[in-house]
Amino acid sequence: MTLIYDAVRTPRGRGVSDETNPGGLNQFTPQELVRQLVNALVERGSPALPEYIGMLMLSCVGQVDSQGGHIALVSKLASSLRAETAAFSVNNYCAGGLSAINLTDAWSRSKPHQLALAGGVEMLSQVPFLADRAHLYCDASVSHQLEWTPAPLGSEVLGAMEGFTRADLDAVSLRSHQRAAAAWSTDRFSNAVIPMVDSNNEVALATDEWVRADLTLEQLARLPTLFKDDASTEALRALVKRRFPQLGPFDFTHTPGHVPGFTDGAALTLMGSAEAGRRAQLSPRAEIIATAEVGGDHVLQFGAGFAAMEQALNDSGMTLPDIDLIEFMEAFAAAPLRFERRYQPDMDRVNPNGGHLAMGHPMGATGAVLTSILLDELELQDKETGMVVTLGATGIGSAMIVRRTD
Repeated sequence: MTLIYDAVRTPRGRGVSDETNPGGLNQFTPQELVRQLVNALVERGSPALPEYIGMLMLSCVGQVDSQGGHIALVSKLASSLRAETAAFSVNNYCAGGLSAINLTDAWSRSKPHQLALAGGVEMLSQVPFLADRAHLYCDASVSHQLEWTPAPLGSEVLGAMEGFTRADLDAVSLRSHQRAAAAWSTDRFSNAVIPMVDSNNEVALATDEWVRADLTLEQLARLPTLFKDDASTEALRALVKRRFPQLGPFDFTHTPGHVPGFTDGAALTLMGSAEAGRRAQLSPRAEIIATAEVGGDHVLQFGAGFAAMEQALNDSGMTLPDIDLIEFMEAFAAAPLRFERRYQPDMDRVNPNGGHLAMGHPMGATGAVLTSILLDELELQDKETGMVVTLGATGIGSAMIVRRTD
């Protein structure tokens, strides 16, 4: 059994490179975000905590430039962790932060004497989306051969299959912003969010920057669609027609309002066996009941998240009504709406504090961010079981079910 002892995250800063209006975390290196989170865990645990940590696993999607050179190793060197601590950098796209936790669950079972840190970091203001220039999406011949498509197209196809209208998607986005604004105004995130301080020891950012408390449906309705019907989308439509002939013609409906903002941020989860926790004199917050890592259709893309959720439920012997709280990654607006309409959960239990559509998407850190939110909310509501579901482009899904121990 793997226990979760703590989970912390940075605020989510706007992941933009605009020099005239930079995001609040733009000045930091990715390893500095991780270093400050490690320090926070040590302060909340004990000064001796690094002596018990045997491994650091970090997810990061853009592993080039400031995030290159094995970012987990770089972060270890920048922090108070021991030289003997193993470091692993992983990339499982937007599901990677949760995948790092799930993989660390397996590692912890084989290393009962050691604690581990798992999570992720992403600085999209420094390393933009697709900055690694992989042939998969930058070489037309490879993209065509492997049927790579932009992530928003998967959400368009998902929405078209379900018959979602633009108004449906607008409503999902508005709800996310309203819930997030309410959560911040009532201090729901204060336990997990560690304000980032600059070199002058002044707070540079303490809250998520993307949330818009004043957002309206009228504003969302005025936004342009992400895709247009022109020569640039002919090949994409042809691919969708070939792969999903039953779909027929469909309209593009997704706008920037249905997309999580590019974000800077990091998150860490402190994990290990009961024995490792006793040695470090820690009290667990939750135990991991089930995990799932799933692949799926690379054009439809986001269906894998639902498959991961179903696998985790099946492996745990639980059903959706058994889960008290759910953090379901808002990978574009169509995915959470499909979850709501197909599975019909009690929506008061799903993303009660808003989600990525409001607070942004620090890609490699996302799963660990959602884990921190889930643990805090389980305690605030005095609930027992929770689940995190993440969805990644090109057919990636990850899920985890936890149960409180206190």
